[in-house]
Amino acid sequence: MSNILLFTLFYLLISGCIIYPPYEFISAGLTIESVFSSFLGSENAQFIQYHIKKSVYTIIVHSLLPFAYVLGIYASIEEPFEVSTILYYAYHIFLIFSILLPTKILYIINDWAKRNWIDHPICKNLQYFCNNDTSWLSVASSINTEYRRVDKICIQLNPIHKLIVTDNWILKVTPYSIYCAHQSDTTLSVIHSDSHNISQQTHGEVQFINIEVKSSRTSVQPFTIRLNALDFKDLQDKVSRPITVLPTVTFHKTIVERFIDAFKQQVYLNPRFRTEQELENCIGCMQVTSNIKLQRQCADDTSNTSDTNCQVCHCRPMWCIDCIAKWFVSRQDESENSTWLSAKCTCPMCRNRFCVLDVSLVEQSPSS
Repeated sequence: MSNILLFTLFYLLISGCIIYPPYEFISAGLTIESVFSSFLGSENAQFIQYHIKKSVYTIIVHSLLPFAYVLGIYASIEEPFEVSTILYYAYHIFLIFSILLPTKILYIINDWAKRNWIDHPICKNLQYFCNNDTSWLSVASSINTEYRRVDKICIQLNPIHKLIVTDNWILKVTPYSIYCAHQSDTTLSVIHSDSHNISQQTHGEVQFINIEVKSSRTSVQPFTIRLNALDFKDLQDKVSRPITVLPTVTFHKTIVERFIDAFKQQVYLNPRFRTEQELENCIGCMQVTSNIKLQRQCADDTSNTSDTNCQVCHCRPMWCIDCIAKWFVSRQDESENSTWLSAKCTCPMCRNRFCVLDVSLVEQSPSS
C-alpha cells in the first residue's frame, strides 16, 4: 500500500510538470513542443497549422497519462491488490477508463482529420471570422502572413499560455486552442489587478492585470489575458484600439510609477515640516500647491564633509510630492532600480544632496 502511495505522489508530480512545465523542464527541452519539434514543422512558416498539430500531440499525451499511471502501478508492485478487494476493483475500473480515454481521443482526432480539421477548436474559432462563404484556411493564411512580420509582439503569459498581437489580430495561444480577436471589432478592458511580493528582503513586487478581450461578433466568446503590468505598455503600443481601465482598477504601468508610489509612502512616514508662510503652486507642474520641504533628517555624520553625504537645503517649499519624486527618479541609474529608494539626489534649485528621508510634507500652522 505504501508503494502505491509513493508512486502516486511521484506520478502526480511528473504529470503536473508535463501539463504545466516549470522553468527547469522548459530549459531542458522536456516539453511536448520540444519533444515533437521534428513533427510540428516551423511555427514561423505556418503558425496556425503548427498549433493545430501541437494541440493534437498535447491532447494525445495528456490522454495517455492515466494509462501510463496504471502501467506504472502494475510494474512497481510485486503482487498488486491482493490485500484489498476494493483496491482491486478500483484498479480495473481505472484501467478501463485509461484505455477508453485515449481511444476516444484518437477517434475524435481521426474525425477532425477526415473533415479537414474544420471541427478542431482552433479552426472553429477561425470560422467566426470568415466572410463571404470563405473557409477557415483563408483566415489562417491572413494570420500566418502577419505572424511572419517582424513588428508583431509575443508575450509569454505563463509556461503554457502566450499572447501574440499582430497588426490586425490578438491571439491567445493555449495548449488545446487559440482564442482570436480581430482588432477592428474588439474592445479591451482592464478588469482586475493584483500584486504579489517576490522578495521580503528587497521589497520586490510583481503586479498582474486581467484584460478582457471582447469582440462585437456575437459568436466570438470573450477571453481574458492575465498580463504582467510591465508588459502593458508594449501591448498598448501595438493594439489599434484604446484599452479601457475600469475606475475600480489601479495598476502600475512602469517601474518608475511603482517607485514613485514607494517614494511617497516613505515620505508620509517622515517628520512633517511646519510653516506659517503662504504656499504657492508647485513650480514643476503649476497644478497643485507646493507641499514638500527638504530638511536634513537622515543619519549621515554631520561632521563628515564627504561628497556622498546629504546636505542642508535652505530652499523654501516650492515642489509637490509627485514632482519631487519624478525629479528624484530621473536622476538615478536605470540599471540600478533596486537601489533607487536608498540613493541620493540633488535639490533642483540649490543642488545640495538629499535622500528620501530628508523629504518632508509641509503642514501650514495658523499665523499668530
